[in-house]
Amino acid sequence: MAKILTIADAATLEVVEELLEREGHQIKVAPETQEGFDLAREFCPDAIICDGTSPQINWLEVCGQVKASRELSTAYFLLLTTPEQLAEVQDLDALVDDFLFKPIVKQELLWRVRAGLRERELRVELAFAQQKLQLSRDGILENEKMSNLGELVSGIAHEINNPITFIYSNLTHVQSYATDLIELLRLYQKQFVNPGAEIIQKQQDMDVEFVLDDLLKIVSSMRTGSDRIRQIILSVQDFSRSDRSGWQLFDISDGLENTLLLLQHRLPAREGRRDIKVMKEYGNLPQVECYAGQLNQAFLNIINHAIDSLEESSQQLNESESIKFRPVILITTQVVDPQRIAIEIADNDLASSEDITALFPDSFLTDKPAERSSPSGLAASYRIIVDQHKGEFKYFSEPGKGTKFRIEIPLRHS
Repeated sequence: MAKILTIADAATLEVVEELLEREGHQIKVAPETQEGFDLAREFCPDAIICDGTSPQINWLEVCGQVKASRELSTAYFLLLTTPEQLAEVQDLDALVDDFLFKPIVKQELLWRVRAGLRERELRVELAFAQQKLQLSRDGILENEKMSNLGELVSGIAHEINNPITFIYSNLTHVQSYATDLIELLRLYQKQFVNPGAEIIQKQQDMDVEFVLDDLLKIVSSMRTGSDRIRQIILSVQDFSRSDRSGWQLFDISDGLENTLLLLQHRLPAREGRRDIKVMKEYGNLPQVECYAGQLNQAFLNIINHAIDSLEESSQQLNESESIKFRPVILITTQVVDPQRIAIEIADNDLASSEDITALFPDSFLTDKPAERSSPSGLAASYRIIVDQHKGEFKYFSEPGKGTKFRIEIPLRHS
């Protein structure tokens, strides 16, 4: 049954309390304005019955405070009044949901409360349906955008991969040829002990010993660089892999590693903060049936969010504190049970922050609110994990100790 708060004088309280308790409602009572509002904030009622005729109660003030409160604004507000008092009030519909003239007719009061509670229930259901519709619409747009972006990135990566593979493959031959030519030149130097003046001059001009020593180093560095480019391209291709084929088996550890590789440029020290250290504690996870590209995007959003928070923490510290502060991101994975795995992404963010929980339904649990620079990214991650993968996405934060996101997803969806 419903939670109902009655703010009225003693005589009215007695009538209302007795009548509504018989209906099985949970009743709280208050005799005056401030006590009534304090009790409303504590009780969070579904309906508020306020006696506008009592001299101890400023019903306009109560109504204004209730409507201004995010937690109480959805409560059904019934005013007990008189025709004379009502004639003095302008724009009553904007202030209260309904009114009832005194003296109270018990049956009419019951009808009004029942109708008001049902109306409130329908309003809440409508608001929830609108929220789900908006999330669904946003999710469709986000999925379409990510699909198009994934195809674009994958196509670019493929185009880059062809020439870089050609370069990398041929650098092996270049290194071998350079080694052979250097050995041949050394043999010539041994055989021709007294070369002509022109050769001696050329050796001095080009500093031949330095060139011979540095040539293989250059080729080796080029191979290392091209190999790094190949690894990045492969990671980009894997990160943006198409999900059009439906559910596919995926290694979560590989997804996290590819994501970290793409974010590697954000981890080195910058002005005002030290290097961000990423610590990994990966469990022995089985492959997960999922939309791999979407899940990678969720990881990217959350880790990006952690980096933003750590940068903000460093900026809020003074110079000596900033030098001591060591920003850390800890990523852990584990098997929860035979049907589920968990991924936790935690940081030691010290910054105080604003509420982000309004972006998510009530099931998005939080200990303390925390600010993030890209809340839309977190909302997208929530949709990917909860709506698409039927998992759980929980959020915990404690001032001075950091923030942790916990993801749980089922192993199979077939």
